[in-house]
Amino acid sequence: MLGVIHVLGLILAAFGATFALPLVTSIINEDGTALAFLLSGAATSGLGLLIAAASRHHARELRPRDGFLLVTLVWVLMSLSASLPLLLLLPKLPFTSAYFEAMSGLTTTGVTRLSGLDTLAPAINVWRCCLQWLGGLGMIVLALAVLPLLGVGGMQLYKAETPGPVKDAKMTPRITGTAKSLWLTYVVVTAAGMVALKLAGMDWLDAVCHGFTAIGLGAFSNHDANIAYFASPQIELTLTILTLIAALGFARHFVALRHLSLEVYARDPEVRAMLVLLAGSVIGIAMLLDFNHVYPSFAIDLEHALFNVVSTGTTSGMVSQDYTRWPAFAPWWLLFLSCVTSITGSAGGGIKMFRTLLLARQAGREVKVLVHPSAVAPVRIGGRPVPERIGLSVLAFIFLYFMTAALLTFVLLLSGLDFQSSLGAIISTLNNTGSGLGVVGPGHTYQALTQFQAWICTLAMLLGRLEIFSVLVLFTPMFWRK
Repeated sequence: MLGVIHVLGLILAAFGATFALPLVTSIINEDGTALAFLLSGAATSGLGLLIAAASRHHARELRPRDGFLLVTLVWVLMSLSASLPLLLLLPKLPFTSAYFEAMSGLTTTGVTRLSGLDTLAPAINVWRCCLQWLGGLGMIVLALAVLPLLGVGGMQLYKAETPGPVKDAKMTPRITGTAKSLWLTYVVVTAAGMVALKLAGMDWLDAVCHGFTAIGLGAFSNHDANIAYFASPQIELTLTILTLIAALGFARHFVALRHLSLEVYARDPEVRAMLVLLAGSVIGIAMLLDFNHVYPSFAIDLEHALFNVVSTGTTSGMVSQDYTRWPAFAPWWLLFLSCVTSITGSAGGGIKMFRTLLLARQAGREVKVLVHPSAVAPVRIGGRPVPERIGLSVLAFIFLYFMTAALLTFVLLLSGLDFQSSLGAIISTLNNTGSGLGVVGPGHTYQALTQFQAWICTLAMLLGRLEIFSVLVLFTPMFWRK
């Protein structure tokens, strides 16, 4: 336990350094927030160093179970730390809302209880969006890149933190090399995305904020109207491309760049399935909008369908239209896409395409065995048989996912929230995808929720980001037995 506390202190100390970005933004824009960010960063780093120093004699290589405890503690405490400047600079903001905002940022969910974003100090908006960027690849992976003391045990953190069911593949022989490669690719793509958004028509502040959120697959914006503020097809198309790039996963990008080949994408069954599902959904929603005469022309139907389908399906969650005003099929289909479309290794949430493919192949095998009881039919994805262990873990995850969604939805119903809003809020926060339905749909914030309801959604964000198992395992007696 003390070994985990030691590494926790080091990670918090490193996280405190990230406050330098909003600090510099504040100094450049002279928005009067510099002191708050300086104090918050100093407090975070100071506390982290104090914890690390007090537990330095217990430093050791992490064991497999340590990764789950450390990842959960880091996400809970980082959200607390990230909420400090919000509490200092927005004195009327309740602690619940500040913590909700920080957790929403670091889990790349992108829902907010704030309003008046257009009038907030630039440094506050940069900080909110930066949180999504940091959470997109994960502060744990960053720690692995800069804290070699984790050694081989660091692989347990990488596996606990990285989204998706297949977490054993490494791009380099050492985990620190893997983490550095991921972050290098992440930073380069982010910088290129910011430049692309500036060329598309944004000013530099908007480009920085939305570059962070697009690459982190988040939905935060520095405008209340989100992407609708710009009313620009060029900006929407640029964001769509950036979102797709982020949704493909940066491990794939690193391999593609290293080999200067697109074969890594062409051979990946998850990538093919995601692109086919998104393309079919875009065309289908555009035809639905055209049939119902929602917009003046099919070109406009296609424009809005492309952006909102890709954004929601990849769990980025940025919106350019209030799609709850579209025919009823559309918003529910978008919510469904957020459950299954994201692929392994990306910052997207939900069940993930790998699990969706595996369950579909499993169902197909069961049908075949019913017809031919003696047939040997292993489940294959991408031409390779899937080990039974992974199949069983996927079935267990699907069970926990739906039970968690149902249970938390019932809790919101008991609290007095209507069914559509309850289900929309839980699915969107559990999938880390942004807007839901009803009073928390696009065009609305989560201000309509009570403080109790906001805490339930905060819990859903954490469970979704760490894929349920990493958190629930901490509440089992066997985890704490020696």
